Amino acid sequence: MTNQAYQEAVEWLFVQAPNYQIDGKKAYKPGLGNITKLCAFFGNPQDKIKTIHIGGTNGKGSSSNMLASVLQESGYKVGIYNSPHLIDFTERIKVNGQNCDREFVYNFIQKLKNLPADIRPSFFEFTTIMAFEYFAQQNVDFAIIEVGLGGRLDSTNIIHPLVSAITNVALDHQNILGNTVEEIATEKAGIIKQNTPIISGDDEETVKSIIRKRAEENSSEWIDATLIEASLPSDLKGNYQQKNTKVMVALVEALRNLGLIIPQEKVEKGLLNVQKNTGFIGRWFEFSNDPQIICDTAHNQAGLEEVFAQLNSIPKFKHIVLGFVKDKKIDEVLKILPENASFYFVKPYLNRGLHPSFYEDELKKAKIFYKIFDHVNDAYLSAKQNIKNGEMIFIGGSNFVVGEFLEKNLQK
Repeated sequence: MTNQAYQEAVEWLFVQAPNYQIDGKKAYKPGLGNITKLCAFFGNPQDKIKTIHIGGTNGKGSSSNMLASVLQESGYKVGIYNSPHLIDFTERIKVNGQNCDREFVYNFIQKLKNLPADIRPSFFEFTTIMAFEYFAQQNVDFAIIEVGLGGRLDSTNIIHPLVSAITNVALDHQNILGNTVEEIATEKAGIIKQNTPIISGDDEETVKSIIRKRAEENSSEWIDATLIEASLPSDLKGNYQQKNTKVMVALVEALRNLGLIIPQEKVEKGLLNVQKNTGFIGRWFEFSNDPQIICDTAHNQAGLEEVFAQLNSIPKFKHIVLGFVKDKKIDEVLKILPENASFYFVKPYLNRGLHPSFYEDELKKAKIFYKIFDHVNDAYLSAKQNIKNGEMIFIGGSNFVVGEFLEKNLQK
């Protein structure tokens, strides 16, 4: 298999299957009917692996990769299914930090072309069954499965995990999940299974109550991670990672209660080596130190508030590259922009990317210094040209902005 053949196969997959990341709500196919048929067609590989299910508005990826790193340090073979990818499709499916084999991806995509007529998977449904099959073939000890969107109707919800977690709940994807935190929490609580411990990482009492009630209905232990005292250092440097660390510690304790051997020193070592062990990047990722360039994929209001607060705590003047997709409430984002900064607004490359010209009137009202660019890298190069000693660059607003930047610059 050539690199060109692999690229053409993945491009075919993007074109043939509805893809939420690219097409938005019209690609969203809620419900478990289709994924049930798809998994049955491939022999139900999800039933051949031990899984851990992680949902939530923010922090799913960080908590998943923290746990994966700790389990790897403890001697286990660990699969992890995250989305979306930043640079290459194979990032979505990893075993012990190694991306899924490209030849496997290529061969599996060929099987998609022979599916029965009554199975027409979405992009995410197909990547989900691909992950299950890969983990089964690789004979992993555990597979950490990240919810794609929501929970109750998400295609990952076909699994029966050892333990589940909901990192937090905030407003995001309201056009699909509901217009209130309560409605969204109810959707996310749909991953709770009978007699399966559920970790809750949200501070809000309303959210806690919804998750706890759902746990009680399923005779499942409810564990409040916010009560955990955990000040363990990590190589993931975002301030918000302290909350994700608590979720991870609670997951470890729940797994210990199920009989897993996870020494405390391995927990500490795993947290210090998340990026090395899992290849996880994009969350307060320091691309360079001189000049300081930080990337972060936070893209909803709650996530951006956390990241912008951390930027405000840094006294340096900042050059901030931001881009958004079409369902973003730009007026709300502009209210919380960091201070002491110049802004470079960009259009993410994909169909859902929103060109800044569509919200320039709002930028003018915000009374900030800004420039507009068609491409992420053009904005980055402009920021780099303007930066002075002692200043920094931040790149974010969307997974796709960070991914586009890293794809063009990470290997240089």
